[in-house]
Amino acid sequence: MLALALAAPAMPAAAQSAPAPAASASGLSRLLAAELARFPSKSGIYVKNLATGEEAMVDPDGHYDSASTIKVAVMILAYQLADQKKLDLNERYEIKASDFRGGSGIFRFNDFGLKATLRDVITQMIITSDNTATDIMIARVGGVGAVNDFLRRSGYATLKLNYTTLDYFRGFYAVLDAKYRSLPPEDVFALGTDIPYFTASRQALIAEVRAAGAGGKQIALIRKRSPDETSWLGIMTPRESGRMMEAIERGTAASTAACDEMKRILRAQQAGTRKIPHWLTAAVGHKTGETVGVTNDFGIVYAKSGPIVIASFNMDMDGLAADGDDRIGAVSRLAVEYFDGR
Repeated sequence: MLALALAAPAMPAAAQSAPAPAASASGLSRLLAAELARFPSKSGIYVKNLATGEEAMVDPDGHYDSASTIKVAVMILAYQLADQKKLDLNERYEIKASDFRGGSGIFRFNDFGLKATLRDVITQMIITSDNTATDIMIARVGGVGAVNDFLRRSGYATLKLNYTTLDYFRGFYAVLDAKYRSLPPEDVFALGTDIPYFTASRQALIAEVRAAGAGGKQIALIRKRSPDETSWLGIMTPRESGRMMEAIERGTAASTAACDEMKRILRAQQAGTRKIPHWLTAAVGHKTGETVGVTNDFGIVYAKSGPIVIASFNMDMDGLAADGDDRIGAVSRLAVEYFDGR
């Protein structure tokens, strides 16, 4: 809510794509633009049929609030480190009370002391967008700086992780008072849960924060931050996000075995059924992301015409979040029907 200059002579394999597209699907771009224009938001999309190389796009290089889509970068780095024997994905990690994070995920509903493999942690970070899992894995791959170093090395000029989810959530309270920026992890979690272990001893803090955010003040302040990229969990562009998903599909993001495992995880996605997969019968591997005024999804559709990359980003939305999800589903259906119907 660190970019390093590189002097490498060539783009590393993790960011390489197929040869230059055979053609641009300009007709599809116009259809997508018309559909997105009907929706009250800033929206961008990148589509690529990997069998033909055809691309279609609307605002492909615009900067978008990543929400949880940036977690795919953490997953890729973890698998690269596993390939290098620097990380053992079979290692078990004991989840502590201080690891608990609010928002999405399932680890927070279990008793702490659970011992999950790092592979399990990565899986939950993706398929339930688990924030407890996310901060565990950010730490295990070396921190926010290490994730951004990986992104620069891999040729992603714009993609960036700004915070751990702990620091991101602290930011939601810091808009009310700067002193909340230093809240301990258990305090931050207590402000968004009803689990007595965390809330019973923190009633005064909970009441204080609720009073400070009364009348929708907190949401109003958060909305004012939306143009400020430093307040986002991360920064994504539709085109670079699409390249990242293409690298996983083509097996260049890490070893072939690692990419196969990442694809299986993405296909096991438990969230976002109203997004890319909404009106599709084809299998989809994808990662979603949501926060205030933001809904995103990017992944691979295994269509009749071949694998299709779709990266849809939407922010500054008005109205119901479900309407934004439906819009992602609508543009995804347009893209798949365009390629499959020819």
